[in-house]
Amino acid sequence: MAYLHLHDPVRDEQRDIPLRKPLVSLGRADGNDIVLVDPSLAPTHANLLRKGNHFTMSVVDRATTFIVNGVRARSSDLKVGDEVVIGRFRLTLLEGEPRQAGPAPGAPGAPLSEVDSVRKLAEFSRDLAAETNLEKIFQKLLQSVVAITGAEKGFLIAMKEGERMLAASHNVGRETLDLSRVSDSIVERVLADRKPIIVSDALHDAQFASARSVVDLRLSSVMCVPLQWRSEMLGVLYLGNDNVRNLFAQQDLALLEVFASQAAMLVHQALLLNELQTSNRNLRDQLQKSSHGGIIGSSPAMKDAFKVLRRVAPTDLSVLVLGETGTGKELIAKELHRLSPRGSKAFISINCGAIPEHLLESELFGYKRGAFTGAAADKTGKFEAADGGTIFLDEIGEMPMNLQVKLLRVLQERVIERVGDVKTRPIDIRVISATNKNLADQIASGHFREDLFYRLNEVTVNLPALRERADDVVLIAQFLLNKYAEQYGSKARSFSAGCQNAMRSYYWPGNVRELENRIKKSVIMSDRSQLTPEDLGIEIKERVTAIQSLAEAEEEFKMGYIRKALDANGWNKAQTARELDVDARTIFRYIERMGE
Repeated sequence: MAYLHLHDPVRDEQRDIPLRKPLVSLGRADGNDIVLVDPSLAPTHANLLRKGNHFTMSVVDRATTFIVNGVRARSSDLKVGDEVVIGRFRLTLLEGEPRQAGPAPGAPGAPLSEVDSVRKLAEFSRDLAAETNLEKIFQKLLQSVVAITGAEKGFLIAMKEGERMLAASHNVGRETLDLSRVSDSIVERVLADRKPIIVSDALHDAQFASARSVVDLRLSSVMCVPLQWRSEMLGVLYLGNDNVRNLFAQQDLALLEVFASQAAMLVHQALLLNELQTSNRNLRDQLQKSSHGGIIGSSPAMKDAFKVLRRVAPTDLSVLVLGETGTGKELIAKELHRLSPRGSKAFISINCGAIPEHLLESELFGYKRGAFTGAAADKTGKFEAADGGTIFLDEIGEMPMNLQVKLLRVLQERVIERVGDVKTRPIDIRVISATNKNLADQIASGHFREDLFYRLNEVTVNLPALRERADDVVLIAQFLLNKYAEQYGSKARSFSAGCQNAMRSYYWPGNVRELENRIKKSVIMSDRSQLTPEDLGIEIKERVTAIQSLAEAEEEFKMGYIRKALDANGWNKAQTARELDVDARTIFRYIERMGE
């Protein structure tokens, strides 16, 4: 038998390669019969043609060469004992029985030492972990295991919502791999049993010789392993060789299983990241659809408020905004002003409860020079400053009774009188007021004028508390998170599922203002990209019970069911295993977990 003795002086490795095919390709690409891992070589650098006992080596591209017995050539007849140098590799044509049959050193499929295996696994993990695009991850995964195992053909089927999807292929036309063809007996068995299969000699295997993949792809050897993370089936990895010289062995399958297990974890993480990115995109779209100016909300109560806002904004009607502290009453006032014909004019806001009573009148209406001690010059009040625009009177329920009388005159006559002045000044303003108090109770107790109430309350906008807007909480929180993460350079980008549940169930006594405060603090203090209830400072008692993942629920059910079966069989492990149709080791494993 003729063979090539291949020597890699750089890695000090040697290997004998039998020449069974009439045409043998050599190059750095994975599809060659002899893969020479050297970047200086062409993908397919040369071909070795055998006719009887006569061998001829020729380059594929005229721009490349090789060296035969020290002489550079593009084509050369070879005889036993001739040495060919291609890149860093030395190949000697010999006759007899090869001492070390197999692929070239450094080439895919060459047996790996333990150190090489660990190094390859580390490189493999690093390459996959660096990629976030699922399509590229699947391609890299398949390319890596093909290079490691020396497989000539392969494909990867990914599971998406229970459906099979051809995610990547190698040396196989995609037209050959429609879903009807990949759904053959080998793939079906792996999906059903969730266990790897190796068919070392597929052409003579009684069970799988007629498998559609073996027949259609003309394979002589097959390995197929599941990509499984815990109890979740992510896909199937299928590798094949169409040359009898490179049949898969059990050690190849063991190596592939290790890499497939590591890949499953990384694919699972990529899927979670992909779902998170999709969720964030959907959330941004939802934010855009659910926002009205600077106000976010899609709950029925907020939709009603938006409807009133759009109807009233173009008019000059006085609007009374009712709602608890922190519900966003000033935002509603600003939006009413923005959408009105006065939107280009001044918007003046004043908190009636934050200014001492003896100063409030001069703040609202201004004063004349000399009106009181310290009045060294005339001062324009808020109403005058808002002329042509909108004035927002926040916490109107805190206004003293004597000022309520003067405000009523302003609303009726549209004139103001500065403190210490006898001259009236006409004004053109729109008045929007807000309160968190029940003005009907204030009127009944004599603390608020009924006639002023009707002047202010030509239209009412009721704002619901945040706890009544469970569907809006996460939308508002994400908006605030994006805002403050960008402002403070934080890496926080989203909320965990438990955090979202906690936000929906929390009472929020301070409403949106409290939510904003908690998120701002968590963005500054947390070093996580995904915020938790602890980051927001929401106590455990304030959370709802998080919904378990399907895998956790399935595992919990199995645990309880096996315990019942053990009780029914007097804790006879063997009998329980037989009745449940599982391996006894499964029962022992669950018993250990029960002990934990």
